[in-house]
Amino acid sequence: MVIIGIAGGTGSGKTTVVRRIIESFAPGEVAVIPQDCYYKDNHHIPLEVRLKMNYDEPASIEWTLLCRHLRMLREGKAIDMPTYDFLTCARMPETVKVEPREVVVVEGILVLTDPELREMMDVKVFVDADADERLIRVISRDCIERGRTPQMVIDRYQSTLKPMHELYIEPTKKFADLILPQGGNNIVAINLLKDYIAALLPGGGKAGCKCDNRP
Repeated sequence: MVIIGIAGGTGSGKTTVVRRIIESFAPGEVAVIPQDCYYKDNHHIPLEVRLKMNYDEPASIEWTLLCRHLRMLREGKAIDMPTYDFLTCARMPETVKVEPREVVVVEGILVLTDPELREMMDVKVFVDADADERLIRVISRDCIERGRTPQMVIDRYQSTLKPMHELYIEPTKKFADLILPQGGNNIVAINLLKDYIAALLPGGGKAGCKCDNRP
């Protein structure tokens, strides 16, 4: 099993990079573990308080559970991955069963901040993108998927996203084995990453990887 950590600022293009990795392998060869599924369970806190909490700092994530689940996958055991509702800012009762796969991708803005989690990764990637481009993507996503207005997103960006990015996320570049500038649009860098992942697999990934099929 190869564990890939993909970090980067909100709206940097991490989802695009993950999708291109998945497309490079046979169906079912890649499991994705989003950091966002592991926000701490705050359902006991009043909604008006939850809505104002800081979800862009490492303390908001239940790292012990995430690391335990990764260890289980590496041991060949399936996990029940939690799910999270961004409208109510609380963990949902439903879980998602994830089976062990040849490639496991752990994706999220903070995944390179936790030392134990970093130690478990075979490859650490930081997806980089211009701050203005990231803000535009965040506005589009949050208005469509999370019921926020553009002004709400901008206010949150100025009060939380930007300072937390500078404090916690940007510094984790130093832990990355590979930095992908231009986010998900850097096809050359993404192809190099896919080739490297394939080379780490038994037999050089020949059984499942489709890395020679360049976009």
